[in-house]
Amino acid sequence: MATVTSAAAVAVEGLEVGTYTIPTDQEESDGTLTWDSTTINVVEAHGGGEIGIGYSYGHQAIASIITSKLAGAVEGIDAMDPPTAWAAMSRIVRNNGETGLTSMAISAVDIALWDLKAHVLGVPLAQLLGRWHEHTPVYGSGGFTSYSVDQLVEQLGGWVAQGIPRVKMKVGREPRTDPERVRAVRQAIGEEAELFVDGNGAYGRKQALEIAERFREVGGVSWFEEPVSSEDREGLRRIRDRAPAGMEIAAGEYGYSLPY
Repeated sequence: MATVTSAAAVAVEGLEVGTYTIPTDQEESDGTLTWDSTTINVVEAHGGGEIGIGYSYGHQAIASIITSKLAGAVEGIDAMDPPTAWAAMSRIVRNNGETGLTSMAISAVDIALWDLKAHVLGVPLAQLLGRWHEHTPVYGSGGFTSYSVDQLVEQLGGWVAQGIPRVKMKVGREPRTDPERVRAVRQAIGEEAELFVDGNGAYGRKQALEIAERFREVGGVSWFEEPVSSEDREGLRRIRDRAPAGMEIAAGEYGYSLPY
């Protein structure tokens, strides 16, 4: 494996931001949200004749934060020093708060700047950051609660047929039907593939424990993501400690306040 070498200072010349809203082929939903499109904000960082790409999903306001606040903060900073750019962005948004959309905007620019540095050095980004493995496991994620059972098994079964050995489906929209949907997917993907489920915080604590047992029983589910809200840390701990053998419990990427 080649060693990443240093380069002479290359100034960040500027940022370009584009916002794109991509419609879904039908309405999609998980346990707690329904949508018919996805919006992505794409950042191009320019410097030294190279372009780095970064992005963040989320509202178009993210792009406004980048153009009005962050672009000026990083312009002229050494492209070989993304941490300095990150610190400059954090300072400039002090009065806006550094969470939520602001954090997503900083993340998109930060990704672009690290990618720009990799391009300037002529190395893969994974090598620049320092990878530990040559390969990493993958899983197919989809199986929305808005899908019919036929659509569900076609998608997840198709992924397994293509050689993807792990698949994840959404649950929680209609808890009454969740176990049978899980059973149908298990029948479609066979016994060898791993089956994951994601509740997106849709269940209560006791409900999550009960349905975890059912998921393990009818579908051999080995990973249950966000059975309760990720903000309910005590609930996650209790479910983790009492989940059926062979099932891992995980938080998710979303956080929101719910009454407990």
